[in-house]
Amino acid sequence: MHPSAHLDTFARDHLPPQDQWPELVFEGPALQFGPRLNAATELLDRWVVQGDGARPCVQGAGVRWTYAELQTQANRIAHVLVSEMGVVPGNRVLLRGANTPQLAACWFAVIKAGAIAVATMPLLRAGELGKVIDKAQVTHALCDAALADELMQAQAAHAVLRRVCLYRSAAPDGLEALAARHGGDFTNVDTASDDCALIAFTSGTTGQPKGTMHFHRDLLAICRCWPVHCLRAAPDDVFIGSPPLAFTFGLGGLLLFPMSVGASAVLLEKASPELLLAAIDEHRATVCFTAPTSYRAMAPLVGQHDLRGLRKCVSAGEALPAATRSLWKQASGLELIDGIGATELLHIFISHTEDTARPGATGRPVPGYQACILDDEGRPLPPGQVGRLAVKGPTGCRYLADDRQRQYVQGGWNLTGDAYLCDADGYFVYQARTDDMIISGGYNIAGPEVEAALLSHPAVAECAVIGVPDDERGQLVKAFVVLRAGHVPDVKALQEHAKATIAPYKYPRAIEFRDSLPRTETGKLQRFKLKDPT
Repeated sequence: MHPSAHLDTFARDHLPPQDQWPELVFEGPALQFGPRLNAATELLDRWVVQGDGARPCVQGAGVRWTYAELQTQANRIAHVLVSEMGVVPGNRVLLRGANTPQLAACWFAVIKAGAIAVATMPLLRAGELGKVIDKAQVTHALCDAALADELMQAQAAHAVLRRVCLYRSAAPDGLEALAARHGGDFTNVDTASDDCALIAFTSGTTGQPKGTMHFHRDLLAICRCWPVHCLRAAPDDVFIGSPPLAFTFGLGGLLLFPMSVGASAVLLEKASPELLLAAIDEHRATVCFTAPTSYRAMAPLVGQHDLRGLRKCVSAGEALPAATRSLWKQASGLELIDGIGATELLHIFISHTEDTARPGATGRPVPGYQACILDDEGRPLPPGQVGRLAVKGPTGCRYLADDRQRQYVQGGWNLTGDAYLCDADGYFVYQARTDDMIISGGYNIAGPEVEAALLSHPAVAECAVIGVPDDERGQLVKAFVVLRAGHVPDVKALQEHAKATIAPYKYPRAIEFRDSLPRTETGKLQRFKLKDPT
């Protein structure tokens, strides 16, 4: 590792031992990084330096900033962090707020100051924030005043969090008032390319979030892989979407990727399917990032809005059912760009373009990444056989002081926890989470395949399939179904539809109708809550 700029060495001190790291692969000139690098210099400042500071950058409710204006805001906040709050390079700074230009400015200020950004989901409560504060030993925080209550409760219980400054606040000690006392220039800390810049906490589908550590070079590496080869955005594109910036899907899709090509982004504080469609229309957005469930919910509403400017739609966060892909294409005329990523690897590593999409398949490894299917002993499997998805590339898993590092990284590969098969053409096809495979009557049944069959029925709005204990069959396939408006529960009709769509032994022998399904703030289904409702 290169000499660190961090005066607070907590992050380096708590990296996993290097023999537990995945193999990192840096293929091609775009992925060669020198010893010194500050990601804010490359993603933000360079546009101003090369004369493009007047280009639109980020906008939100009542706020429209150019690259130069975002730089000025970030520089002033960086001064506040250093001069007013006592932040030194390597300190962890918690960020709490909905997606807004102000949150983007705070994020860049932390990076500029050589500190480590710890962005948190807006819906987290005091107890959950406390776990993050303890795990990452967070010393400082920038928080939207509208979300201050839970953080203040967490601070009262966790003395390590010394300073909290509120933004979007009219108070004399609020961030805006403090920032106004400082100039718009700031000299970015000369961080090492392998200094930690970000600790991203997993979004909690298992109930046990983990802190993933990413370097300055990682933030640039993801911009030079999937966006270049699969998204292929242009400087005039307007990005929009629903994932929070605290979720790496959102950080990449709504901030890093647009800024890597000089494009602009619309940051929405609320992005329900209805609001997202209206915002795409209002802002003439061209690139949309959201989860499969959102595309499914938006499809029937497309005709109510002018989406003629929309040209690229990205789906990630959970598996994309073929029925949802088809539904969105029928409604919008656009082929979804699907992808699988992981907080542990920062962003998407298997995907496709619109031209190479195949229903039911995620795609091929993104250039810069390698992938294969391994059996339980770590041996590569031939095409067509289901096993554990293994990935390596320029980014990889480094958990913050967590014994689960040994499970995620084995033999130099990142094991994502997904069961996949690779077909004869090299396309990777999702089966299930490895811990969600259902073994019933001796058959291996992938829950998402049953879900896809049910979703193709016109009465089904959403569904989730799990295995439940059964004395006779070992496990029983059980479906939780949310119906579309105007439809009544009919177990037999759905079962017969499933039998006619997939192999009959896979049909759900139990169906429970629900008003809604448990999901994370990023839209991922929380199957563990269905397995154990307590």
